[in-house]
Amino acid sequence: MAKRGKSSFERLQEGKLKRSERKQWARRLSSDRVGLEMIHPDAAAIDVGNQTHFVAVPPGRDAEPIREFGCWTAALWEMAGWLKGHGIKTVAMQATGVYWIALQEVLEKAGLEVFVVNARGTKNLPGRKSDVQECEWLRKLHSYGLLRNSFRPPLEIQSIRTVWRHRDSVVKTAGLAIQRMQKALTKMNVQLANVISDISGVTGLAILRAIVKGERDGGKLAQLREPGIRASQEEMEQSLEGNWREDVVWELRQVLEGYDFAQKQLQECDEQLRQYMGALPDREMKSEAKPGKPQNEKERKRRRSKENHKSKNEPGFDLAAELRRKLGIDPKAIDGMNSMTWQTVLSELGGDLSAFPSEQHFCAWLMLTPCRDVSGGKVIRQPRRRGQNRVANALRMAAQSLHGSETYLGARYRQLRARLGGVKAVKAMARYLACLIYRLLMKGQAWVDRGAEYYERQRTEREMVVLSRKAATMGMRLVPES
Repeated sequence: MAKRGKSSFERLQEGKLKRSERKQWARRLSSDRVGLEMIHPDAAAIDVGNQTHFVAVPPGRDAEPIREFGCWTAALWEMAGWLKGHGIKTVAMQATGVYWIALQEVLEKAGLEVFVVNARGTKNLPGRKSDVQECEWLRKLHSYGLLRNSFRPPLEIQSIRTVWRHRDSVVKTAGLAIQRMQKALTKMNVQLANVISDISGVTGLAILRAIVKGERDGGKLAQLREPGIRASQEEMEQSLEGNWREDVVWELRQVLEGYDFAQKQLQECDEQLRQYMGALPDREMKSEAKPGKPQNEKERKRRRSKENHKSKNEPGFDLAAELRRKLGIDPKAIDGMNSMTWQTVLSELGGDLSAFPSEQHFCAWLMLTPCRDVSGGKVIRQPRRRGQNRVANALRMAAQSLHGSETYLGARYRQLRARLGGVKAVKAMARYLACLIYRLLMKGQAWVDRGAEYYERQRTEREMVVLSRKAATMGMRLVPES
């Protein structure tokens, strides 16, 4: 039986129509009789703005089917009452900035189903448009079921996400302060960074605090070093001789105070994050990942270093143990993914990925799958999908860290890098890590690292099969060298 091709309506839902077909459907949707089945007859749409919101209900339910409401809370409740008074059950709106958040919360409290859609999927009307046209266009699309609701995590995960995102901005502020302190020292020719690896460590901060308090003697400043510093006393003294400018010292004092304030904020963020994560239910570990036997002494040392290493930007509490309880996985099981990466996954998505039917849907939401425009069965172009996804960015960083890893994932990344190039290999490896995350959280499958040699052996076997087939097509066969 021949396979039935997809209809125009099915391809419209998938966003795979050609430009001429999209224009044709836009003309049909702009008319009153579009020839489509009404999916949401009690649907309304809102064009979200900064100061006002335009709301459209089906014609015939009000003498003025499109109204404008203010953005203050009383106006939002008035809007919700007006929608329910006209029998509206579901509302669609675009995710415009952060203006939709308060509106969405009010409408859901009023008992309405809210669809928050991506503006990329609404296919705006061609040419010039107004807010009135926009809300009416959204209403028609939503009425015929042509809009897809965006993924939104539960409220308890949203609280963790708020704290984690704010904490990330505080970490960046502290990093900027370190750079500015280094700049101030360089302007005074104080070469402290050449003798210690981190000026924000115990020794560096002790010396900086002594400098802003008025100490200028290099010998006394060098005595503040910790025993673990490799530089000698004489090297420290020479590096701490500089041109002490009062204006630069004043600048250093200001930046140091900003750095201390950022560290105080980080402690408060860690405490708040610990409370929110403690409120989440514990999850049983379904399967324990097995890292596999290290291939050599170098790999064994690397794994021991990974297990004992803790990032400087990690929270003050035991993040790995908390993730093990809340996600039911070992955050150090997959090579390249540390506790910070898993925490980003938890704060953005939570531990339940059932909103994504399969790992392919999950990777597509992360924008880690190729985007192709197909016409006549041929790929005419592969446009780049623009967007920011924090989980995808974290997975890209994890993929880049696999370059020198003597594991199965490391060998896979190096082979992809040699075949596709750097940028494409990072994206492809990030997609594979996303598939592993989905299998761990949703299917409870264990990850077993078989090592780089196992992957290379598999790759050699696949290449032999391909070469044998090519030789057979030319009437030849492969003969191993004696």
